Amino acid sequence: MTDQVTVSSATQPRRAISAKIVQLQRRPRIGETIIQVVLFFCGFVSIFTTIGIVYVLFQESLSFFADPEVSLSEFFTKTVWQPQIGEFGILPLVNATLLTSFIAMLVALPLGIGMAIYLSEYASLRLRSTLKPIIELLAGIPTVVYGYFALTFVTPALRDLFGRDTVSIYNNLSAGLVVGILITPMIATLSEDALSAVPSSLRQASFGLGATRWETAIHIVVPAALSGIIAAAIIAMSRAVGETMVVALAAGASPNFTWNPFQPAETMTGHIARISGGDLSYGSIDYRSIFAIGLVLFFVTLILNIASRQIVRRFREVYE
Repeated sequence: MTDQVTVSSATQPRRAISAKIVQLQRRPRIGETIIQVVLFFCGFVSIFTTIGIVYVLFQESLSFFADPEVSLSEFFTKTVWQPQIGEFGILPLVNATLLTSFIAMLVALPLGIGMAIYLSEYASLRLRSTLKPIIELLAGIPTVVYGYFALTFVTPALRDLFGRDTVSIYNNLSAGLVVGILITPMIATLSEDALSAVPSSLRQASFGLGATRWETAIHIVVPAALSGIIAAAIIAMSRAVGETMVVALAAGASPNFTWNPFQPAETMTGHIARISGGDLSYGSIDYRSIFAIGLVLFFVTLILNIASRQIVRRFREVYE
């Protein structure tokens, strides 16, 4: 009998505490409700805006492909883009976009990852707090400034280096180099965050085995943060593909199908920017071609973003 009283007296306070917790959870909080509604509204606006953009792209693109002058097979296979004469081969624009982005990644990847390794593994806390904001300031420079920098500084330097007969005034190499500089802060910042998230215990274990700081960074820290570094590279690639002002000013306005980086070529974003500023009549085939190009660009960036998520999910390292 005494044991039953003892048990009941011990469980009674626990039940009282749990009842209070349940009561606190169910108590209405007006401030939390307002915050929840505001956050839901922000998410709804973002999703609604994305759906609206995709709807407009698909609607205008379908009307473009429904035109008798446009053939879907020729659109993806022909190498001539001249809407004025009925030539709608998007390959020159896609080729220039990918070539410029590839050059940009050749510049940005080593620079960005090198910066990230230095900030994460070599720089002191005080130096890191100074250098990182300076690097991130590059991302705040207007892209039109980068475009004129490519046109007035990088292109003349390339022409003096390789010859004026070899390098055109407008060329993919100049645009790609400057786009690479533009996306370097993105790779450096995201990669540095991934490297800094690696537990220090892995570094200490490597040092304890006699490894140098460089060996620890290359063989321990970088592989542990590989998913974050790859995701940063793919996000930067998406940024390079969607860049407009630099390629519009430096790459040229000629939709040529060429792999020569010294020759002018027009990217998808550069072409959209150029003809959008012209006198295009609403509903014309030139006007609707903008949305078809934009739809292709949308799918390219969508594929890159999906690949980034899959890579992060596949190679993600979880530490407890």
